[in-house]
Amino acid sequence: MAAVTETAKGRMTGREWTVVGLLVLSVVINYVDRSNLALAAQPIQREFTLSPVQYGELLSAFSWTYALLQLLGTVGWVTDRFPVGWVMVGGYVLWTASTALTGLVTGFAALYATRLLLGVGESVAYPCYSRVFAEMPQTARGRANAFIDAGTKLGPALGALLGGMILEHYHWRVLFVALGAGGLLWIIPWIALMPRPEEGTAAKSSASRLSIVRLLRVKSAWGAFIGHFCGNYFYYFLMLWLPNYLMGEQKMGIGAASRVTSAVFLLTATTTVAMGWVSDHLIAAGASPTLVRRAATGGGLTLASSLMVLALVDHNIRLSIGVMCVACVGFGTYASNHWAITQTLAGPAIAGRWSSVQNGVANLSGVAAPWIAGWILQNRGSSRMAFAFTGAVALVGGLAWWLLVEKVEEVRWGVDALDMEEV
Repeated sequence: MAAVTETAKGRMTGREWTVVGLLVLSVVINYVDRSNLALAAQPIQREFTLSPVQYGELLSAFSWTYALLQLLGTVGWVTDRFPVGWVMVGGYVLWTASTALTGLVTGFAALYATRLLLGVGESVAYPCYSRVFAEMPQTARGRANAFIDAGTKLGPALGALLGGMILEHYHWRVLFVALGAGGLLWIIPWIALMPRPEEGTAAKSSASRLSIVRLLRVKSAWGAFIGHFCGNYFYYFLMLWLPNYLMGEQKMGIGAASRVTSAVFLLTATTTVAMGWVSDHLIAAGASPTLVRRAATGGGLTLASSLMVLALVDHNIRLSIGVMCVACVGFGTYASNHWAITQTLAGPAIAGRWSSVQNGVANLSGVAAPWIAGWILQNRGSSRMAFAFTGAVALVGGLAWWLLVEKVEEVRWGVDALDMEEV
């Protein structure tokens, strides 16, 4: 993005906002593709004769490659080293192709492999988003990240509505082939408008001198890692387990379950966008970015921990949905600001690698959440304790954002690593 001159003025150009819009659309498609397996759970379980634990393992497959490639810093290095627009193209084509292939496989091993491949493709997304957004003005960063995060909720919401309609009339394989093939159309406008190699390279020389080891010595980085892991655990649990819970334990039909799932995620997305606007407005009016962004992340996950109450009202479906809505408002508040903190702390110099490691740590929760939920269901016959456990994890995340993240300002990467503190 041609960010240097506009960022200095604190304004965004129309072209830059169009690029943001395309990235938001990409994350909607991203989350449709990663969440559709949960919606098609029952026909897939029947066809492949899967136990709850096996199904949980299948849901976790995506996160093994997705998390590890980021945790090891591989995709972060690629994003910082090569033109971000083309890195995004490569990952996008890979993940949409793997989605289409999911609808064509005939064995469990092949199905598992397509989920691993999906994780490889989607692993580039967030490092690319952060690499672009790190050069944006602070007063626009909350909205841009809120739009991206809203896309992560609109994806499952849209996927639940469209997927529910497809599954009611067609075989589950049609869902994956249609979404994978149709998603490729995004490539056309992206190649036309994506950031070019000569743009957004101000930090390239300094980026080459920084290492992951220096990042791991920053206290605030650990607050972001832990807080993000806990927030992602909450989200992965709902995204991958809620449809199955509604259909299996609450005895809803696929149409009703898809509508409830869609409504929950739409509420979260609406909250995220609203709080992203509020946070940017407060900062533009003179409020401290540290106070505003930490209040949103720490306070939001603390409210999300109200999901623990679901363990007590599980058999009252209306009250259960009400509790989910309160928790999702909290989660949406948190989600509007957590990446803005990371991008501010990292700066353009190491935004790709910091985001890669942080997202890698966070997405290990995508391995843990469905496996733990499956284990609880298989051993207790109900998901009630899985909801309680997820709420407790959210509370730990809120504390991490409050207690470990210090000033929300760019790290002074030029000082000696042993003495490095946030500015």
